[in-house]
Amino acid sequence: MTFKEGKDLLFKKLGDYKIMALASSVNDYVMVRNVSCLIYDDKIYFKTDKNFRKTQQLFENPRVALCVGGVQVEGIAENKGLVVDEPDHKFETLYKKYLWQSYNAYSHEDSEIIIEVTPKFVEIWDEDEHRNAFQTFVDFETESVEVIPYD
Repeated sequence: MTFKEGKDLLFKKLGDYKIMALASSVNDYVMVRNVSCLIYDDKIYFKTDKNFRKTQQLFENPRVALCVGGVQVEGIAENKGLVVDEPDHKFETLYKKYLWQSYNAYSHEDSEIIIEVTPKFVEIWDEDEHRNAFQTFVDFETESVEVIPYD
């Protein structure tokens, strides 16, 4: 499998949006919580209040992991600024389209920021047509893919 095929597999499995578990850590204190994510432009995005504890943790240590349905993404989180200040409003438009319940529930315009997660390493658990399990590892740094049977 080529790197492009591995990357395409990741984004096909994630689709346009997912509720994902977000793990972060500062000083050996680990937190996990669900976030409503949009997936586009080969990145994962979510919004959060800039004053929340999790957000402060991301500012201190941007290394995160996101997980859903057998897909684990390790990456780097970056604050892209207030949702309302995004020049092309792409995030807001897609958020309204796919995650309108969350958009309507949390529309704190003066404090909601966009967090962009750039994937660095991905692990996908899957099985073939005979239910044989395997893992696909996609390394964005080396642009390599490894598929390993799981015993």
